[in-house]
Amino acid sequence: MPGAPAAGSTLALALAPFDELRTSVSSHLDTAARAWFDRALDEAAARPGLHGPISVWELRLAEAGRRCGPEHADAVRILILRAARADADTLTRVYRQGTAAERRAVLHALPHLVPGPDAVTIVEDALRTNDTRLVAAALGPYAARHLDTHNWRHGVLKCLFTGVPVDEVADLAHRARADAELARMLSDYADERSAAGRPVPEDLYRVLALTEPASGGEHPPGPEPASGRASGPATDVPTAPEPSPHPGTPSGKES
Repeated sequence: MPGAPAAGSTLALALAPFDELRTSVSSHLDTAARAWFDRALDEAAARPGLHGPISVWELRLAEAGRRCGPEHADAVRILILRAARADADTLTRVYRQGTAAERRAVLHALPHLVPGPDAVTIVEDALRTNDTRLVAAALGPYAARHLDTHNWRHGVLKCLFTGVPVDEVADLAHRARADAELARMLSDYADERSAAGRPVPEDLYRVLALTEPASGGEHPPGPEPASGRASGPATDVPTAPEPSPHPGTPSGKES
């Protein structure tokens, strides 16, 4: 069965308490990077005015990799978003305008900053991309709480289809338990691969085992689609993903 996420995994980053994350990041930065980091958090907390089409603190999201190193950039961006008290509308704007790295930070920040399902469209968009790091980030704690059952099942299939480890799927054991439809989808996908002479991912069998009914109880249903929102076609096995629209990156932003 999938166990606890590894310390450096996408899921572990999404679950980390902010205070622990900040302490960890600060301890690994040199003097210049730490000074920039502290200043960026102060700017985000103060929410200074616009610089062209975006806020000054949003520019710091773009600089995080260059200033603090790529190994710390995700955590730095998450902490900047938290300092800015970004709400669902702000996070949606940052996601739409951002690079893939900035989009990952938004997905990681969702469970900390958005209490309800207002940002589910961001998760759904990430699951339509070809970027496996976005797919992994999309299936974090926020999706576990708010993504409807149809899209969550297809998110799990997307992981198997693209090679994203299912250990990155938050609350997988709980949401998969006694899910007969997910079991059918997994079995169909395994049969299709076997018939084509292709290997079946080991993770598929791990998830399939989780779909067994719990003794003396049933799996609680996942979130239903929001009123008025289509859940999409009932496709059993994911086909080759199509890239989502990605508007041009604002001037001055970097990966």
